[in-house]
Formats: sequence, structure tokens, C-alpha cells
Amino acid sequence: MESIVPQLKEAREASAAVRRLTDRQRADLLINLSARVLANAENIIAENRKDLDLMDDADPKKDRLLLNQKRINELAQSLIEVAELPDPTGEVFVEKTIQQGLSLKKIAVPLGVVGVIYESRPNVTIDVASLCLRSANACVLKGGKEAQHSNNYLVSLIHESLAEFGVPAAAVTLLPTGREFVGELLTAIQYVDIIIPRGSEGLIKFVRQNSLVPTIETGAGVCHTYVEKTGDLDKGAQIVVNAKVSKPAACNALDTVLVDRAVAGEFLPKLREDFIKWNVEVFADEESYDILQKADYPYLQHATEDDFGKEFLDFKCSVKVVDGLDDALKQIENYSSRHSEAIISTNEEAIETFLKEVDAASVYANASTRFTDGGVFALGAEIGISTQKLHARGPFALEKLVTEKWIVKGDGQVRW
Repeated sequence: MESIVPQLKEAREASAAVRRLTDRQRADLLINLSARVLANAENIIAENRKDLDLMDDADPKKDRLLLNQKRINELAQSLIEVAELPDPTGEVFVEKTIQQGLSLKKIAVPLGVVGVIYESRPNVTIDVASLCLRSANACVLKGGKEAQHSNNYLVSLIHESLAEFGVPAAAVTLLPTGREFVGELLTAIQYVDIIIPRGSEGLIKFVRQNSLVPTIETGAGVCHTYVEKTGDLDKGAQIVVNAKVSKPAACNALDTVLVDRAVAGEFLPKLREDFIKWNVEVFADEESYDILQKADYPYLQHATEDDFGKEFLDFKCSVKVVDGLDDALKQIENYSSRHSEAIISTNEEAIETFLKEVDAASVYANASTRFTDGGVFALGAEIGISTQKLHARGPFALEKLVTEKWIVKGDGQVRW
């Protein structure tokens, strides 16, 4: 294929067919797709296995790539949940009559064609398609070659459901995996209304620097948990372990533990047993290194400056001892990616200061950062976690896949 422009043009044309569907039809389409996904679970797993077999077992992205029965069930359920969400289009934001006798109304309307560039996450294919179709948008998907078989099959199921509702297949367009087509997508301002990159920091940076199409970043997650001196240390240890090991390849997984000097000697050894169980490699500053070494922690490295501000995406984390809340806030300000940050504390003043002062899409008190997720936040699903401040921040989901339109009605008014 020499150019993807014909595909982008078809997607633009198909977006009109999606807009013409009623709210009920769009919901029913997703319910239809949910049943189709469940009915074809064995085929999905077989196609996914082709992708898995090509990836090194040691690659931390392999877990992101995996589609098993449990995850397929979750995908099918997420389609139902998105279908049941209220239609975000047509919402009236403003309605009034101005002095000239004109009737004004500002309403929510679809974005049009949503382009998403993502890497080894075939579940994103279903998530993006469901959110875009529910919000009356078409979508253009640029998945990675590592998930090619999985994505091709999932999109074929989507096309079958689209056909039942009389919608052209181009409403959900899967582009070729070749990187040579990325530049063409990023400059297709006449066909694509918005680009959302979801993946590595390198991918996001490339899109930000090269896209002529407006971009919403779903940024890398460099997530901290700060254990303040009044915190419940047993609960804090459970939270830190969960945030690190429950799904280390997720963007909301913990990367850095900050612990108050007053409790570091007591708290850090509490991580030992569970961290050993999961073979967590710890990159520790001098003070925490001494504490963990005395606790006979086996997977211990001296931290370098590069280990703070790093998204590990693996069973690895950095640890730093800080001198109170102000020091923790300064560390987070300097190294956070503005994704998800947490404090473990029983001091209400410290908690409120942290929640107010930390500049991130999601801030937590006494809970794991792993909850930052569109499904968990009852948004049905998400395209990604936006770490920027314009249009959307946090889980980028259904209610943000719209823009605004002013409707003006008059009776012959003119303005000179």
C-alpha cells in the first residue's frame, strides 16, 4: 500500500453514517458486538496466540498483549457497560435568548473521526471502537505490529456488527502496521479530527512533535506513593505492594516509593516478604539502601538519578527517604508525569495539602494508584489516561469524545 489517504477518506465518509444512527441503535450495536466477542472467544485466543508466540517471554509488554478467556469476558462486559451509558451527544450546555432576539443553544456533538495510535494492547481496539461508536464518531486505529493478528480479527468482528446496522466498515478502520504510514496519519487534517497516542513515552513525544492534527496525550505514568510519618504502615505496605505488583506494565502502577525519614526504618522492611515473592528489583537511595540491606533484601541496587522519574513497566521500583511532606511534594513536582500520585497518612491536614498541591490527573489518599482506570471510575472504558490539561484529563472516556456546537435561530435578524 502506497498511501492510507483512501482509507482515511472512507473513514470520514463513514462518520456521517455513524452520526445518523439513533442513540438506541448505537447502544444495540455494542450489545450485538459483545455477544459476537463472547461467541468467538476461542478464535480470538487462537489469533492472539500467534502474536504471543512472536514476543519474547521476558518482554514486560507480553502481559499487555495477552487475551485470555477472563480478559475476553471483561471486554464483552465493557461493551455492555458502554452501551448502557447515557448518550454524550446532544447535551445542552447553554440555552438562552440574547438581546437581538436570537435563540442560542450550545450542544455537544461528535468529534468526527478519532485517530488512535497504540502499541501492544489489543483490548484498546475494542475499547476505542466502542467509545467512538457510542459517541457517534468514526475511528481510525493504528495498532502495533506485535498485536497484528489479534487486532485484525477483532476488527473483523466489529465490521460484522457494523454491517448488521447498515454502517460502512470504514467507520472502524484498522490501518497497516508499517511505521511509514504514521506521518501520513499525523498530517491528515482534512480527514482526521483528533489524534490520541497511547503507548511509550517515545511514541507520545513523536506524535506531539510531528502531528498537525490536534493531539490529546495519554501520557506515561511515573507514579509515586508517599508514606507520611502518621500513616498506617501495615495498610501502607499493602497499598505499595498492590500498586507495584498487581499489574506492573500498567501506566497506573507504582514507580517510586517515598517514605518519611521518621518511619523509614520501620516501614521498608514490611515490604520485604511480598517484594521477594514477586522478585521486585529495588533501586534505593543511600538511606533506604542501608535499611533494606540490613533487612537482608536480596534484589537491591543503588539508585542513580535516572531511576527517579522513570516509568519501569516491570517488577522494579525506586525508593527514596524524604524529610517530611514538603520534601515529598518537591520530589513529586520534579519527577512526576502528572498521572497518579498517592499519600499514606492519618493526618487530615497533610492529606488535604497533598491532594491540593500535587499536580496530577488523579490524586489518592490511602489507596492504590492502580484504580486510575476508565472502567473502575464507572466510565465504561477508556482510550487512555490524559495527563494534559486541555479538553480532557484523567481517564479519557465517552463524555470527552464530543465537542461543542452553537445553534442559532432567528427571524430575519441581520447585523451591520
